[in-house]
Amino acid sequence: MRAFPLHPEWPKALRDILAQASELGNAAVLAFDLDSTLFDNRPRQAKILREFGSAQNVPELLGSEPSDFDSGWDLRGPMRKRGMTERAVEQLYPALKAFWQERFFTSPYCTDDVAIQGAAEFCQTLVQTGAVLCYVTGRHEGMRLGTVAAMRQSGLPPPGPNVRLLMKPKPDGDDDAFKRVAHAELANYGKLLAAFDNEPTHANDYRKGFPDAVVVHLATDHSGRPVELLEGIISAPHFDHQN
Repeated sequence: MRAFPLHPEWPKALRDILAQASELGNAAVLAFDLDSTLFDNRPRQAKILREFGSAQNVPELLGSEPSDFDSGWDLRGPMRKRGMTERAVEQLYPALKAFWQERFFTSPYCTDDVAIQGAAEFCQTLVQTGAVLCYVTGRHEGMRLGTVAAMRQSGLPPPGPNVRLLMKPKPDGDDDAFKRVAHAELANYGKLLAAFDNEPTHANDYRKGFPDAVVVHLATDHSGRPVELLEGIISAPHFDHQN
């Protein structure tokens, strides 16, 4: 998976965004992706692998942990980390992928997600300024209840008067196409001050569509597509700008 260098002044960039939001109040709009941007979904991933291990009698997977998911989205990586042989990995991978697919994109499993470091505090501070928060996610509407529950558990501001949650209408919709449509809708809420996304393609779309906005790329993980970040995008590891 392509790694992106962190911007040397990313903490200052986050502090500046908070300061500008405080000045603009409800005239400011900030857009956030969810998975691997505000949420760490690796606990959800590890739970599914443990359940597969139990259902299929694969003892190596019973101890799966979030830290096993450190090399992208390919499930074979965590299988190898658990000590499975390459032959076993390739034999079981199709069944695991199907098992994962049936669970990962469902509302109940969302409640295992946890907030990225500093994300809850950052978003709560923004809400206090009066700014409008828009969660723009590739998750579909069938995941709304679990997503909102995970927000409440993690301390992220749930949907409300100044908080919007924009989701795909159906599970089979294309993430890239949906997000481009959702980006266009952001102008209905005010001036886009900043946008945050872990996927380079989506960060680039923000950069091209909103040249005056600050675009922050969360250098957590991504789909692995060979996409370079456009000039001016700031890569940050998390939201804890005090450290």
